[in-house]
Formats: sequence, structure tokens, C-alpha cells
Amino acid sequence: MSASAPQPIYLNDYRPPAYRVTHTELKFDLVSSATRVIARLHLERHPERQEGELPLVLDGEQLRLLHIAIDGQALEDDEYDVNESHLTVYRVPSTFVLDTEVEVDPEANTALEGLYLSNGMFCTQCEAEGFRRITFYPDRPDVMATFSTTVIGDKGSLPVLLSNGNPVEQGDLPNGKHFVTWDDPHPKPCYLFALVAGDLQKVEDHFTTMSGRDVTLQLWVEEENLSKTDHAMASLKRAMKWDEETYGREYDLDRFMIVAVNDFNMGAMENKGLNIFNSAAVLTHPQTATDATFQRVEGIVAHEYFHNWSGNRVTCRDWFQLSLKEGFTVFRDQCFSADTNSAPVKRIEDVSFFRTAQFAEDAGPTAHPVQPDHYIEIGNFYTLTIYEKGAEIVRMLRNLLGWEAFRQGSDLYFQRYDGQAVTIEDFVECMAEVSGLDLGQFMRWYFQAGTPEIDAIGEYDYAKGEYRLTLRQRTPPTPDQHEKLPLHIPVRMGLVGTKSGKDLSMTLEGESLGTDAVIHLRDEEQEFVFTDIAEAPVPSLLRGFSAPVKLRFPYGREDLAFLLQHDSDGFNRWDSGQRLALLALDDLIAAHRNGVEKVMDSRVTEAFRGLLTTDTDDKAVLAEMLTLPSEAYIAEQQPVVDVDAIHAARTFVKQALALALRDEFMAVYRANQSDAPYVPEPRQIAQRSLKNVALSYLMAIEDEEAVELARNQFEDGHNMTDVRTALTLLTHSSRGDIADPALKAFGEKWAHDPLVMDQWFSIQVTRPQSDALERVKFLMDHPAFSLTNPNKVRALIGAFAGQNRVNFHRADGEGYRLLADVVIELNKLNPEIAARIITPLTRWQRFDESRQALMKAELERIRAEELSSNVYEVIEKALATA
Repeated sequence: MSASAPQPIYLNDYRPPAYRVTHTELKFDLVSSATRVIARLHLERHPERQEGELPLVLDGEQLRLLHIAIDGQALEDDEYDVNESHLTVYRVPSTFVLDTEVEVDPEANTALEGLYLSNGMFCTQCEAEGFRRITFYPDRPDVMATFSTTVIGDKGSLPVLLSNGNPVEQGDLPNGKHFVTWDDPHPKPCYLFALVAGDLQKVEDHFTTMSGRDVTLQLWVEEENLSKTDHAMASLKRAMKWDEETYGREYDLDRFMIVAVNDFNMGAMENKGLNIFNSAAVLTHPQTATDATFQRVEGIVAHEYFHNWSGNRVTCRDWFQLSLKEGFTVFRDQCFSADTNSAPVKRIEDVSFFRTAQFAEDAGPTAHPVQPDHYIEIGNFYTLTIYEKGAEIVRMLRNLLGWEAFRQGSDLYFQRYDGQAVTIEDFVECMAEVSGLDLGQFMRWYFQAGTPEIDAIGEYDYAKGEYRLTLRQRTPPTPDQHEKLPLHIPVRMGLVGTKSGKDLSMTLEGESLGTDAVIHLRDEEQEFVFTDIAEAPVPSLLRGFSAPVKLRFPYGREDLAFLLQHDSDGFNRWDSGQRLALLALDDLIAAHRNGVEKVMDSRVTEAFRGLLTTDTDDKAVLAEMLTLPSEAYIAEQQPVVDVDAIHAARTFVKQALALALRDEFMAVYRANQSDAPYVPEPRQIAQRSLKNVALSYLMAIEDEEAVELARNQFEDGHNMTDVRTALTLLTHSSRGDIADPALKAFGEKWAHDPLVMDQWFSIQVTRPQSDALERVKFLMDHPAFSLTNPNKVRALIGAFAGQNRVNFHRADGEGYRLLADVVIELNKLNPEIAARIITPLTRWQRFDESRQALMKAELERIRAEELSSNVYEVIEKALATA
């Protein structure tokens, strides 16, 4: 354990900085192990901090101070102090210039925070608190300054020198060096600073803004990746156009740059004018990237671009406001992707992920509000709660206000706070101001942790033609929050007539609502009486997932099959199918535990038969409807997670459906084969998705025809989507005679491509066979794997621990021991990744007593180490209730 426990930081303790920076001048002389950083900071006393003489305290970590002066006068040793985390100057004037020179070691920076080296390329990552590893600075988001940056490097090995803003001067220097000076006229916090220097090539394009300005667009990559940039560039232009048309937001600099970096802790970073991307989030090609990767890249490119306004021009006052920029921007990128691709599928994908992963986060030891009230390490709060739940809250606001008022509120927010660092309350107040709504109760969504639960019951009165719906809400206790208050929950709904199969018109308290309406649950319990209901209905509740809650309604299996067939809301049709499958899975899980024969529910089989044999133009939605709930989502529905029973039950259902509907699945597969040239557009993506779902069922029974189809699809190599699907199905089958040669051929073919090799790793370590753990250990010694590269760690260790539940949770605890060993090692190399990858161990309370004991033992073993603040915080929360 850490010698001295890190102390929490509290929102209530926020105060403006004693001194703020108005302008920052930086000069970097780049050398791999001894980079010099010269900083000139123009500082002034903050107008809200006038309480007598205050010292200047700047953040700084792993810096060697070489020089310090104020207003050109070098300081004596007794005028300042430097420790491992701060520089303190005891006396300073109210307005002054601070000069410092420091030395940093990018080559030794395995944490990938601050300035570091990636494959010979200098990169920075400053969010959240990485700038303090570059120079001494008030490293907090409410200090906003203009920046001028000069980058000096070797002209031969570092021909490209990039930073924020626009280039204003460049030239050659003695000793084979050169320089470029960049000017960023827009005030920004230091977390948005960026620098990249290396041997890079660019792809260039242009975009004309709505006011007629020409913006140069550049994607900088290593030469071998030039052919993988077309999709990212096209996505960027679509995002720029969408943001102008939808939000009226125009880009504000002369150029916009993206750089692909191999070693990066995050997916990408919205640094002003110079977005640094994990290469996995920007590089695509039909032969190396799947449909899902193409769509992910499009969404991430859009997300980081949208941050130019929702995050850069208007930023966070402090890190407790992180969802101010992330939740809003996730919502914006979700809407963009829905408009660009299939809106129903996008919503299904987002909610499926949300209900599996964020609900689990809310139910675990690290549960926290969207606006936390304290933290130890801010890096631990880049969570699904901040991002995805934050986005759902913004979506609720949009739906409560309506699009026009929401757009007016967004305009007011951007106009009022341009160039400022603000709070979540400021954002919501803009929405309240334009709409006239009282959003006081709604704000509890930001302050209150946990997933709300709604218990609903309904009763139809034939004599009166009334449908009485009662809703009760509760939010379970979470760490640090035991008492919960009622939330304002918008419940979008319809009533589907059991005779007509159509949505019925609804009247509530004399007001006609039409066939699709939102009712508002504000109290712990409310009753809604709908009149003039001509026939007995089945309620369609929480349409479009109108609020991030768990809904319980006593649907019978016939009710769910009925909604699956008749509901006009595509999301709820899909959800009804998921609920129907879950009821059947519950029976089979119990049968497995009790050692009795498993019997397939014929209603599920017939529902799937109906889906397969009914003509539909929306193949993408059909593919989602045919996909069974994941083992992770099934586990979230169980009071105690029995990984073996869940795996056995889900496997049984898939095999039973494949046996009963083999001909139908085969017909769907063959009907959706195509030799058309690959294009990652919605129609083709839908066709491939449906085809590959069908193939996954056929491979569940592994008859010779199905195996041959999978082998042929792999060998045809038409596109990576089909190749990866086929290779996965072969590798996860019992047909080692075909799978092993295919894996070998794939690995040899793509050994030169790090991103494809990441796919190769994940495919192998997620196989359900009992040798998966041994394969993980074997692959950790593979030349393409490195513990210092976050992508490799996620692809190998993360995929095994997070996706291969039946093998990670082996009864002997060896999966837990492997993960703990990796966390202990990563804690020394990259604490941020170590803290993120430990998550599966922190949910020990969900499992049986034997596994609980094994998981806790590994957590205790980690706790005995000298821990970073990142890992310490997670471990302490995980063991707090042990």
C-alpha cells in the first residue's frame, strides 16, 4: 500500500486560483531523454482572490528545474521551493512574468501523460493533469490563456513539428535542427495543449464553412498508413457540415489537424486545432478494418471535432464538471451517427452497451454521480457514468424541451459562455431560461448516483374503457449515498391494442395525447388513468429508452411476443425480444443449476421464426433482433452471477434455435451474400450484419455445410468484416483442424499491421474453450504484444477478462491471479491503464462465496503493493465493504 494514503479532493472546496495566466509562451528543444522546455507565463492576481499576500503555487511533476526568474530577475534559492508535486514562489507582484526552464525525459515516460515518445514520435497527452509533466503551471481547467509555442527538433528525424493553432514562423537552425512557431489566439486551459513531432506524412483536404471561409484539413500519419485515411477525412467533413446545419457551429481556425499515434491511453483527444488520435480510432481500410471499426472511427472523429465548441470554446470550470463537455458531446456524436447511419440500430447499440456496462458500474463499488462531489484521482472518472449516462441526461433534456427550445438553449449556452470555464448548472440554467421549465428536480440526475428502478403495473377496466397505470420509482443505495430522492423521469409510452395490433389514442386528464406520448414520473408513486381506451391494450413503456432506468412490468411471454410483432416503436420491439429471451434463459439457468434437463421455450423459437420469415427492408434492425442478450447482460439480471450456468444456458438457446431454424438461417445467409465492391455504407453494413448473424447460428451446431461456409468466407478475404467473423466462428468452434491453420495464416499475413494483430489477439483469448487462459499467457510472450502499449493490453488482457467470462472466472481463480499480476506490473508503468483494467475484479460481490474469496484475495495482494493514486482509489473502493 502507498506509504501515505492519497487524499480526496472535494467539489465544495473549489476556489478560483490565486493567480491566472493571460498568455503562455513555450519553447521546446526536443531530445529523446533530455528535452528542454522554456516557459514564459504572463500572470496576474485573480480578481476574486484579493485576501492579502498569497504565494504563487504551480503544479509540476517529474521536472528538473534549471532556471527561474520573475520579470527578468533570477530568483535566489530562498525565494522559492520545489517538491515532487509543486513549485512555490513565496512573494510575487500582482502582475508579472514568470520564466522557467525545465528538463523532462520523454523516453522514460511509460505513463503516456505529458510529453512522451511513441515509435520515435514525440507526443503529448495533457487531459486531465498531464501538462504538469511538461512545465510548471496552474494545471486546472479554469485557467485559460492564449498560447504561442515554438517547437525545435532534428530536421532529419523530426521533419514535422506540430502544435495548436496556426503556424506563424518557421526556419532552419544550426546543427541540423529546425523550428516552427504556432500561435493559438483562442484562450484555452492547458489540458488542451498539444505537440507532435516526428517523421509523418499528411493527407490534405479543404472545407468551406457556412460563412465562406476556407479551412485546411490535414491528417498526419506514418507513411505506411497513408492508404487508411480516406474514411476519417470524409467523416471529418461530414461532421463539420452536420455541426453547422444542426447547431450553427462554425470552425474557428485556419486549419484542423488530426495525428494518428500508436501509444495512447484514450481513444482520441480534442486538443484545440490539433486532435491527437489513437491510431485505432482513425485508421481504416476494407482489408484491415471491420464495419464496426469504420462506424467507430466516424463517431470518434465527429466527437472530437464537436468538442471544439462543447469543450474547447466553452470548457469546464473544474473536473467535477467533466460531463459538461463529455456528456453533451457524446449526445451530439450519437445524434450525428444516427443521422448518418441507421437511427434505430444506433439507439439499440447504444442502449445495449449502456444497460450492460453502465448499469454494472452504477451497481458496483465505484458508483458515482454524473457530477461527483469528490475524487482522489481524476483519471479514474473518465467513466461510462460521466460519458454515457451524462449523454442520456442531455437526451432527456432535449426530449423535455423539444428540439427547437433545446437548440435555443444550446445557442444561449455557447454565446453566453464563449471563452469561459463553466459548470453543469450553467448549462442546465440556459435550458431552463429558454424553455421556462423548472429543472430543479431534474438536476438530481446529476447529483444522485445509481440506476433508478421503476416498478409498473397496469389494469384495464372493460366497463369504463380505462387503463390504469401505476408507476413507482426507487434508486438503490450506492457508496457514499444511502438516501435517494425521487427523480423527474420522462416515460415515453404507447398502448397497443390486443385486437387491432395498433397504437391506441390516449387521453389523460381530459387531454388528448395521441398514440405516442411522454408522461412524467416525479413522485415515488403516481397513477395515470387513460380514458376512452376502446380495447384491452398491452403497454409499450419507456419507448426509445426515454430515461436511463430499469423497468419492471409483469409482461407475460405472450405479451412480449405480441409486442415483438406489433409495437410501432422499433426500440421496444427489439427490447421485447430481449425480454422474451431472458425469461427463457432464466428457466435454463435454473435447470442447469438443478441438474435437470434443459427444454427450449417454443415461444422464443416461433418468435424467431417469424422474424426470419417476414419480409423487412431494415436488415440492420433484424440482425439486432436476432442477436441474443450477451452473457454480461444476462449476468446483470441475476441476483448471484453463475458464469457456468449462464454460459451453458445461452449456448443451449443458440444451438436449439439453430437446430429448429437451420433452413431459415441458411436462407437468410445465402440471400445476403454479395460480390459487390466493399463500401462501409448503411445498406451494405446491414446486409453483412444479417448474413453474419445467420452464420453465427449455423456455426453453433457445426454441421459440415456451416463449417464449409465459414471456411470459404475466411478464405475469400473479401473484407475484414467477413474475414474476422469467419475466423472468430472457426476459432471459437471445436474444429481445431480448420481453426489453427486459419489463425496461423491470418497472423502471418498481418504480422506487419499492429491494429489487425490486436484483432488476432482478441479472437483467440475470447474463445470459450478451457485452454483460453493458457493461450493468454502464451500470447503475452508474442513479439507483437507489449505491456507498454494500451491497445495491446486492451486487446489481450482486457478482452480476456471482460469478454471471456466463463474462463476468466475459472473456479480455481487463475484468471483472477493473471489479471492481478498484470495490474501490479502496469501500476509501475502506466497507472491509468492499470486502474481501468482492474474493473472485473472490483465486482466480486456479485459472485458465489468461493469466487468472492478468490477475487478479494487478489485485490488484497494488489493493495499490499506500493500503489499509484489511480490504483489505490479503485482498490480501496472495491474493498471498502469487504
